[in-house]
Amino acid sequence: MHTGLRIAAFAAALAATFGTAYGVGTGVDPIVADGAAPASHDEHGEPDGPREPTPRPSEGGGHAGHESTPPGGLQISEGGYTLDLATSRVTAGQRTELRFTVRDASGAAVTAYQREHDKELHLVLASRDLVTYRHLHPTRAADGTWSTPVDLPAAGGYRVFADFTPADEGAENLTLGADLAASGRYEPARLPAPNGTARTDGYEVELDGSLRPGKASELKLKVSRDGEPVDDLQPYLGAYGHLVALRSGDLAYLHVHPNGEPGDGATRPGPEISFTATAPSGGTYRLFLDFRHQGEVHTAAFTVRAGSATGAPTGATTEADPSGTPEHADGHGH
Repeated sequence: MHTGLRIAAFAAALAATFGTAYGVGTGVDPIVADGAAPASHDEHGEPDGPREPTPRPSEGGGHAGHESTPPGGLQISEGGYTLDLATSRVTAGQRTELRFTVRDASGAAVTAYQREHDKELHLVLASRDLVTYRHLHPTRAADGTWSTPVDLPAAGGYRVFADFTPADEGAENLTLGADLAASGRYEPARLPAPNGTARTDGYEVELDGSLRPGKASELKLKVSRDGEPVDDLQPYLGAYGHLVALRSGDLAYLHVHPNGEPGDGATRPGPEISFTATAPSGGTYRLFLDFRHQGEVHTAAFTVRAGSATGAPTGATTEADPSGTPEHADGHGH
């Protein structure tokens, strides 16, 4: 995981749907953003977003559509490593042990990783409609098998993302993706409308800034509670906030990390958290901000659009869509 934007791309079968989950080292740490009124995307009155895979921008920016490296997360195998998802199907509403292994080019399980943002591996799980989001902390056994309990609220398609860097010298950070199906009665949900403010667990988070296709731009998120700014945020994964962005249509996965870090002498613990991000293309994106306060991790969710000359999130409102208000599952394990 690097400062700036990491984009993950997933298997071609995922085009036309959305999802995420994110995890790490030891202990279970689910962060949830659930809930949306069932409806078709046509009812929402906007296109589903780009359907074709879009290349990943090089570090520091680049022009969308002209990069040589494909986005991360769209592939189950990349750079000689493969995500072997042992649990490919679960039942909605039932707690299930999700198990997976990362294998090298020889088929052997990877058992050594570089620690990044306090963890060896980050796992993100999301529904294809980008309504349900899980940030999980799986545990690795000595044989290289990772596991974590999951409890998905609704039937349908989900995407599992494993973000890691092997310990091998010169190895690069990878984000591999695989499909996960949850059985049960399925009702598709619409993508929440664009919003500039999100409310979660009594907190209000305001988004200032926009995603710009092929250009780096600053995103500022300001956290408050009961009308007062929160200026005592606590570090979470080595920062005062962690932002994941997913592109609707193909679930291209972006890692967006803060500008500055705790203890650097310049970064304050809130109320504002600053990020730099580059959208790989125009379209609609779902942003998930994780932040810690008073020992608890909270998630604020936003829907934004990138695509105009200025990258302004067309149609953004000042009120959060109620369907985008995150809820937290039991079992936080920070």
